Amino acid sequence: MPNTITWYSHANFKIQTPSRTLFVDPFFDGNPAAPISGADITEADAVLITHDHGDHVGSAVDICTRTGAQLVAIVGTAEKLQQAGVPAGQIANGIGMNIGGTLDLGGVRVTMTQAFHSSESGAPTGYIITLEDGYTIYHAGDTGIFSSMELWGQLYSIDLALLPIGGVFTMDPAQAALACSLLGCRSVLPMHWGTFPVLEQSTASFADELAARAPKTTLLSATIGEPLTLP
Repeated sequence: MPNTITWYSHANFKIQTPSRTLFVDPFFDGNPAAPISGADITEADAVLITHDHGDHVGSAVDICTRTGAQLVAIVGTAEKLQQAGVPAGQIANGIGMNIGGTLDLGGVRVTMTQAFHSSESGAPTGYIITLEDGYTIYHAGDTGIFSSMELWGQLYSIDLALLPIGGVFTMDPAQAALACSLLGCRSVLPMHWGTFPVLEQSTASFADELAARAPKTTLLSATIGEPLTLP
């Protein structure tokens, strides 16, 4: 069974490996672009949350309580979600984790990175997710560009970057393209666009910016709700 990634619009992804099923920012209910509801998720080993805004926490509490999945979040946000109903025994590391730290989730290693955004609890984050076979995914979370992205690119060989391009609340296409150059990522899948009218409505501008600023990075395209096989 190959590794796959499924984009459910916004910053909501399912990462499937031969042995693990992970969700990141599972915004299903209330998401006008999501093809399924949170109740349709019946299997999950871990749910990763980048920050506590409703369009990122989404169905995390429900998914964790129904499937027994571990909840991964920064200290503070983990406590908030425990109070919202995630059983204490399902909070990864007991209290969550923090920026720069790494947890092993049954062979999938998750490293928490900084992000520049807002959050009512904890702090906004991203994740570097290293799958069992070494394939490495960077989910930036909601963020503007920051120069130390280059350091993550030096520390990790990033196969796929999941970067917001929507503008207004996150990076716009030009910033995201420059981020690819800093990260040195082999491929990029843009996210956090098209969900709401205020956001960027296509990837056309990002494609132009990427060609100019990071021509060695391959732009991937995903159909919402359909698994994409990772090379």
